[in-house]
Amino acid sequence: MSESTITATGLTSQYAAQVTGDLEHNVKEQDRLSAEIAGLQEQLAALQSDHLVLVNVQQALGISSAPIPPAAAPDSTTVPAPRTKAAADTGAGKRTRAKKADTTAPSRTTAKKPAGKAAAVKTAQLTLVELVRRHLTGHSEPRSAADVTTALATAHPERGIKATVVRTTLEGLVAKNQARRAKQGASVYYTAPNTAEQTATLDPEQTQSKQAE
Repeated sequence: MSESTITATGLTSQYAAQVTGDLEHNVKEQDRLSAEIAGLQEQLAALQSDHLVLVNVQQALGISSAPIPPAAAPDSTTVPAPRTKAAADTGAGKRTRAKKADTTAPSRTTAKKPAGKAAAVKTAQLTLVELVRRHLTGHSEPRSAADVTTALATAHPERGIKATVVRTTLEGLVAKNQARRAKQGASVYYTAPNTAEQTATLDPEQTQSKQAE
């Protein structure tokens, strides 16, 4: 038998003996702890039984004081108690800050209301219908849909005003009697109600100029 084989056999025997010893020690520790646990459980059961008897006697004697909780109850609640208090304090602080924020919020909201109303009025004044109506009112001569579109698109490039939309808006104003419509040859012109009479008396040179545009 070679030397390496002898060495391997010796190590195996050594490890086997060590594992066997460790297993025996482990089993003994389990037995010891199991016995201690069983004894503690018996003691706990006896104490709980005595506690119930004492509580019944206390109630029978008419003692109004609250029953003393079992010894295990204070131990289980002593550690979390400060945490609960801290959490309550933190919650109270958050509620206080939230309450302060709520009390200041109305003033800021109230202060912004006038600005909101002004913005709403401004937006209403910038509707396309109002822009078209103002354009017609501001010009004494009849205006075609192309004229109105060019003028409004130049004055308000951000709105992306289209000729078809302007023409529809003009026809809507005519339907509401807020504008007058007159046809000169192949062209259609629109005027504000107070300048409608000028549509019927267009100067021929002006008509040709409008048609050329």
